[in-house]
Amino acid sequence: MDRNAKVAVTLGDPAGVGPEVIVKALVALPAAERRDFVIVGNTEALERAARAADVSLSFGPSASDDGNTIAVDEVPLDAPLPEIGKVSPVAGDASVRYIARAVDLAMSKEADVIVTAPINKEAMNLAGHHFDGHTGLLAHLTGSKSSFMLLASERLNTIHVSTHVSLKGAIERAKTERVLATIEAGHNHFMRLGKKARIAVAGLNPHCGENGLFGTEDTEFLAPAVELAQAKGIDVVGPISADTVFARAYNGAFDLVIAQYHDQGHIPIKLVAFDTAVNVSLGLPIDRVSVDHGTAFDIAGTGRANHVNMLSAIAYARLMARSPRRAAVPAS
Repeated sequence: MDRNAKVAVTLGDPAGVGPEVIVKALVALPAAERRDFVIVGNTEALERAARAADVSLSFGPSASDDGNTIAVDEVPLDAPLPEIGKVSPVAGDASVRYIARAVDLAMSKEADVIVTAPINKEAMNLAGHHFDGHTGLLAHLTGSKSSFMLLASERLNTIHVSTHVSLKGAIERAKTERVLATIEAGHNHFMRLGKKARIAVAGLNPHCGENGLFGTEDTEFLAPAVELAQAKGIDVVGPISADTVFARAYNGAFDLVIAQYHDQGHIPIKLVAFDTAVNVSLGLPIDRVSVDHGTAFDIAGTGRANHVNMLSAIAYARLMARSPRRAAVPAS
């Protein structure tokens, strides 16, 4: 699959910048390619965004041959469209319903890949949907035991052992089984894309614990995970002190870094690829790519939202659609 892959794009929180970055990204694509997209959301929110962004697109139940009308899978709201730029339980509920509908499309093979615009966790929880974000919600909707967050950019890629938990909770989750599963998920993803990745595992403690001086987790849990992965033929080393491993990866020594917790992996990616890094969910029965930014309520509705990250997410989604999904790839 290439250009003809069907891409389902969720609207995100309708009070945020999601609708705007979607319409800007679509109008930046060649008109013929827009026929391959379906937006899961509300026409009214899209039209509001198109006016704010001064974009000439129309929306309907199916795409037009000239690409100027974008297909919308309409998800009706139970209340009036929420005010732009405000945290709202109506918007939070809508964003969850968009995602659930897109998952249905992907699970039924009506869509090849999902691209998600940003949601607001506070709004989602105010609406009674108590998830840590897209990652946990997608795992729930697909019946998956767990999933993994990969942040992908041109020169640095990270995959996380844990994501939206407290630092204390992240330390508790950095156990051999989970670290090994994260290594395998990253390895299999790169193999799917045609490359055997050189993987480095970032240490949890300063200097990987300095032989127990600053903690024993690195030697007790992380090192055994690396050894088990190596025994399976995976090209992985570590743990390596986190204060150097990301710079080494950025400069070409590694293709992927296993980050032990949210900020350990997010900070270096957002430092070097703030506008272009994308969020990829691994370990699910469907493919999903997302922008790596939030709802930006402060600029929502102003027409100033940057759509470059959405274009990056679309490009990565198409890359995944071109790479057939398969069972776990043998390590060697």
